[in-house]
Amino acid sequence: EKVYEHTAKWNTVAVISDGTRVLGLGDIGPKAALPVMEGKALLFKYLGGVDAVPITLDAREPGPLVETVLRLQPAFGGINLEDIAQPKCFEILDTLRARAEIPVWHDDQQGTATVILAGLLNALKVVGKRLDAVEIVFVGAGASNTAAARLIFARGADAARCRVVDSRGLLGPWRSDIEAAQHEYAAKWHLCRITNAEARRGGIAEALRGADVVIAASRPGPGVIRPEWVRSMNAGAIVFACSNPVPEIWPWEAIEAGAAIVATGRSDFPNQINNSLCFPGLFRGVLDARARTITDGMCFAAAEAIASRILHPTAECIVPTMEDEEVFAEEAAAVALQAQQEGLARVQRTREEYRESARSLIRRSRQMAAAAYRDGFIAPAPD
Repeated sequence: EKVYEHTAKWNTVAVISDGTRVLGLGDIGPKAALPVMEGKALLFKYLGGVDAVPITLDAREPGPLVETVLRLQPAFGGINLEDIAQPKCFEILDTLRARAEIPVWHDDQQGTATVILAGLLNALKVVGKRLDAVEIVFVGAGASNTAAARLIFARGADAARCRVVDSRGLLGPWRSDIEAAQHEYAAKWHLCRITNAEARRGGIAEALRGADVVIAASRPGPGVIRPEWVRSMNAGAIVFACSNPVPEIWPWEAIEAGAAIVATGRSDFPNQINNSLCFPGLFRGVLDARARTITDGMCFAAAEAIASRILHPTAECIVPTMEDEEVFAEEAAAVALQAQQEGLARVQRTREEYRESARSLIRRSRQMAAAAYRDGFIAPAPD
């Protein structure tokens, strides 16, 4: 344990990718993915005060990647997996969580799912509906939506009332194509068996009929979700169209079709659902508590901390923005305290101690960046 006191391990995270599923770019390989991981490391530092090292690996198979990460872990306090294609991303995460002695997190799964949950909790407040009573349709069954569904069901949504659609249509126990590949798509096959109790068949149009919420993380639009399909949803419909760079349906089209609340993955529209609201603060709390792993309970704590920053949610304001410095400190304190309550923390502090420590570290990072700009160590961006 002395290594946490005498080295930088206590505050250092490895950002690991093989470059096989980079947002908006696809399988571009480890060299081309390196700038994206560097950007991730910068967000870690500026938003969470976390030192992050980008590492892109030339390892396309799960086994070598897992073994490399396990050999790297003595130097790090945590591992952030990033932009790894499915289905291997599930196997890699599960294997590392079982074998690693430090927390391992896949941001495309857990981070996105946590922010989706935070936004959903506030959106439901606005329309006056309960999580356990709504019908949710998940459009897309990749890493983000699979994790979002699992987290939302664990938080209280009724899986049997909800539906999942992939590129071949609605999921259900009749999907022999998924059953035949269940060793690779175990999470997806699980969704086939627990959702869509009424055995509805078809595609997105059939899935959305009578739904209260649609959470889409599929492919860039527009036109993936059509306005007439939104019209078939229940009153007070909530539409999360999270694909980048173009959402599955334009926000104004969804609103004209009757949606009460629309969220996207973009910063130039209201209600940006972006995992950058989660991972800097969550890892700040994980590192401060020296947590052994990251659990669903810690994700719930993070989601509730994010949601609570909006005291009075409205249709155009269900989540804070990344400019809200305090959200990351509140999230860190909530996550660290949850780790303590679950017996996973190596240190014991009060909520206020965690909050003040996080504030100090985040403020220090921002002041360092400001000083570097002011003194010319960081050059101005070119015109």
